[in-house]
Amino acid sequence: QVQLVESGGGLVQPGGTLTLACAASGSIFSFYAMGWYRQAPGKQRELVAFISSGGTTTYVDSVKGRFSISRDTAKNTVTLQMNSLKPEDTAVYYCAVGPRVGDPTLVRYWGRGTQVTVSS
Repeated sequence: QVQLVESGGGLVQPGGTLTLACAASGSIFSFYAMGWYRQAPGKQRELVAFISSGGTTTYVDSVKGRFSISRDTAKNTVTLQMNSLKPEDTAVYYCAVGPRVGDPTLVRYWGRGTQVTVSS
């Protein structure tokens, strides 16, 4: 059974930086994509970014130029570097792994989430 464990969330001031990490315990298919979703209070879960097995990255428009996603396939880890954080980035961030992470219905594994709060 694969489990995803996120780390790195917390409280940061606007303009600050956080790095989220997700480690998958157990084996996942090397062709699986890895990514991050987030859900703010009262809003639907939305895709933030994902990275394919080949290293192609995709970002939601609101984070382009500020967030950077990377993965270590050998270690089954994915990292989200978040710069220039804004209050509207406040949400619970979820790690997602599956054949097509860009489609939430095709996410095979979900993490439990880590809280990110951007506030002064």
